[in-house]
Amino acid sequence: MSLPLTNSAAPATSATQPDLSALRVALFSGNYNYVRDGANQALNRLVGHLLRQGAAVRVYSPVVAEPAFAPTGDLVGLPSVALPGRSEYRLPMALGPTARRDLAAFKPNVVHVSSPDVAGHRAVSWARGRHLPVLASVHTRFDTYPRYYNMAWIEPVLTAMLRRFYRRCDALVAPSESMAQVLRDQRMNYDISLWSRGVDRDTFNPGRRDAAWRQSLGIADDEVVIGFLGRLVMEKGLDVFADTIDDLTRRGFAHRVIVIGEGPARAWFEARLPQAVFVGFQGGSDLGRAVASMDVLFNPSVTETFGNVTLEAMACALPVVAAEATGSESLVENHVNGRLIRPGAIHSFAEALRAYLVDPDLRARHGRAGEARAHDFSWDRINQAVADTYVRLIRQKQASR
Repeated sequence: MSLPLTNSAAPATSATQPDLSALRVALFSGNYNYVRDGANQALNRLVGHLLRQGAAVRVYSPVVAEPAFAPTGDLVGLPSVALPGRSEYRLPMALGPTARRDLAAFKPNVVHVSSPDVAGHRAVSWARGRHLPVLASVHTRFDTYPRYYNMAWIEPVLTAMLRRFYRRCDALVAPSESMAQVLRDQRMNYDISLWSRGVDRDTFNPGRRDAAWRQSLGIADDEVVIGFLGRLVMEKGLDVFADTIDDLTRRGFAHRVIVIGEGPARAWFEARLPQAVFVGFQGGSDLGRAVASMDVLFNPSVTETFGNVTLEAMACALPVVAAEATGSESLVENHVNGRLIRPGAIHSFAEALRAYLVDPDLRARHGRAGEARAHDFSWDRINQAVADTYVRLIRQKQASR
């Protein structure tokens, strides 16, 4: 199927962006909506953007009886099993006859895979057998996960497996330039571009700060709150966060801690931080209120490829102390809107947080700089870049044939 030949390299405006009405996207996800996370929120926003532009989209992912939220677009279930040790997640094992029949009827002209699982491999093979272009989006540093479970020795093997998967795809999109460079250095593919992340400024802005809500949690107006935002799993750096808070407490620097999020490691985290306030999962305007009511975000994770939580905090005018790792490096400018610290450097993390605890002018100045930076991230512009990549890959495949 041919697509209209407009200039997709130009900025996306009504006059220059491609007509997407001929676009038919088959999107494969290991978790489209059954557990809420930053990756599937981005995928659902992308599908919404494509549908509004007139494209046809079909999503293939495991389904459960009670998903975390309603899917955007049409969702077809894939055969799956519970992930060992993390039963809240499903591992798609194959395309299955239902999905294959649906694919044949849908007749996509581009395939998008967002997870290097078994079904993702099968989807790539299905597309290659029909000479369809394949785009892979990279959402997390899967190769870094083993180190949090005392299995760092397996990382080179996992990296090699990921390389094999991504090299079978025609192109990759990464959420940050720092992650794209990691992928280039690892020789994952030779066509790597950006699919960044946006932020909803109606939800995340300094005006969401709520002193009454803080007081309801037992936090006084003059207390400085260090916040954690994310799924409560060990690969988010929970051990580093807790050790850093211990360091600040031993040295006598007054602070409070708010933890936003749920996950299987919550009990462990609560035991490590008995003085922290755990507010559980927050969504929508409640999440915006919770983030804006913190004073500084501490994000020690090295597994993110972008760092949605970092951008959301910046939009609320919070300074961010983060690990010097992919994602954060593309958002946090050291000593301008936050601090970037060597991963795992407990004392250095504590020193960076201490500076914000004792200097309200520094907090305010870096927070304002972060909010200004957050204005650069528009969801429509960001998602149009993916649509433009689909169109480019389809044309390249047509030309090569």
